[in-house]
Amino acid sequence: MHELTRMPHTEGEKQDFMKDSKAPIAALERLATYLRYLNELNRDGLQTISSSDIEKATGVHAAQFRKDLSYFGEFGKPGVGYNVDELRGRIARILKVDNEQPVILIGAGNLGSALIGYTGLPQNNFRIVGVFDNDHHKVGYKLWDNEILDIDTLKEHNTRLCAKIAILTVPSMSAQVVVDKLVDAGIKVILNFAPASIRVPDNVVVRNVCFVQELTVLSYHITPHANGI
Repeated sequence: MHELTRMPHTEGEKQDFMKDSKAPIAALERLATYLRYLNELNRDGLQTISSSDIEKATGVHAAQFRKDLSYFGEFGKPGVGYNVDELRGRIARILKVDNEQPVILIGAGNLGSALIGYTGLPQNNFRIVGVFDNDHHKVGYKLWDNEILDIDTLKEHNTRLCAKIAILTVPSMSAQVVVDKLVDAGIKVILNFAPASIRVPDNVVVRNVCFVQELTVLSYHITPHANGI
């Protein structure tokens, strides 16, 4: 039903294997897709799944699915397939969402408000533990269940919150200044909704999300082009 890869046997081997494994970003993105599907199966009570089932559900070829898993060791049993709960748990541990991840939100505007109210975050083990803004007319007020805090107190508060992930929803002109504060406060991962190119140290990872850019690309596929161009 699937191919097996060698699994390190000793604890030292396991640690070295995980440390030396350099999975491509695309593989990690697909792992997140697999996890979302496995969460659905787990809620439905399905116990076993095959790589071909994964292919049908996600559109990712079965061989690619097996290759993605092979970056992290041996999964499944020959002729049996994958135990849904076990596979789900291992992928969650790989992606570090087996336990709740605290997240801070920077920017208490319309987009920030929408994101903090998104139920998909807690359902996938992400919890917004702090909301920060530089608008003194907003500081002190509640955004959903979170009090809006002054961005200048970010480092102080994050010593208590212990967040390593931040969501950035600020205007482009403010983005780099805020990012510098995030790095100084110990943030290691930033999901950037700001329409700006930001600079971070090598040990900080940024993922950029630009709705307008995505819509522009999609628009190409539906807009008639003059002179066939």
